[in-house]
Amino acid sequence: MQQSLLKLVSLAVGAAALIAASPTVLTTPPRPDADVKRDADRKPLDMLNFAKVADGQTVVDFLPGGGYFTRLFSAAVGPKGKVIAYVPEALASRRPEVVTTLKTMAAEPGHENVAVNVGTGSPLAADGSADLVWTSENYHDLHNIPGDAAGAINKAAFAALKHGGYYVVADHVAEAGSGARDTNTLHRIDPAVVKTEVTAAGFMFDGESKALANPADTHTLKVFDPAIRGHTDQFVYRFRKP
Repeated sequence: MQQSLLKLVSLAVGAAALIAASPTVLTTPPRPDADVKRDADRKPLDMLNFAKVADGQTVVDFLPGGGYFTRLFSAAVGPKGKVIAYVPEALASRRPEVVTTLKTMAAEPGHENVAVNVGTGSPLAADGSADLVWTSENYHDLHNIPGDAAGAINKAAFAALKHGGYYVVADHVAEAGSGARDTNTLHRIDPAVVKTEVTAAGFMFDGESKALANPADTHTLKVFDPAIRGHTDQFVYRFRKP
């Protein structure tokens, strides 16, 4: 009985080790100096572990910006995995340099598993194929688009994920009770709004990381203000598709 228990504990520890992101993802393949300098604030290993990123997975990086997390996902899922950097057509047409930057990154050695997907109305990934849909510092912008853009993306994320897959949303915290009031001015959003909207799409709330929390942030400054830029109080929520 004791040996069986020890074996189960050993298997559990082994599984946890497989999930934990290796520090090598920060260095192999090499990343731009600008990305490395942001690591202290963005806590990449904490984020990868919280999102339960593992070798061989399919990850959708929705609104990937300059590809900071796209590169990390690429290293973490390895050659057997796949990373989809998804850029909505509305953004791509307004800022084509975003797509150019991502495609240049995808063409670099070591990033062969990255695909840049541009298009409004196209799925984030083939239905039921993704292990993770991730969006960082962008969810609030969905409230600055006419119509229910947030609702549409949440439904698309649900469709893209496997059962048991995760949807992780990280963004800048707005004042409690402010709802979506500050999405277009301070570029912040009340975390309660995100939780309500995402669970309405069918997801179950699965956890929160405090790794990017900053109690000193008053939630009253625009996120680009030099006094707080790069150090905003951020929530990181993980949702699971049942």
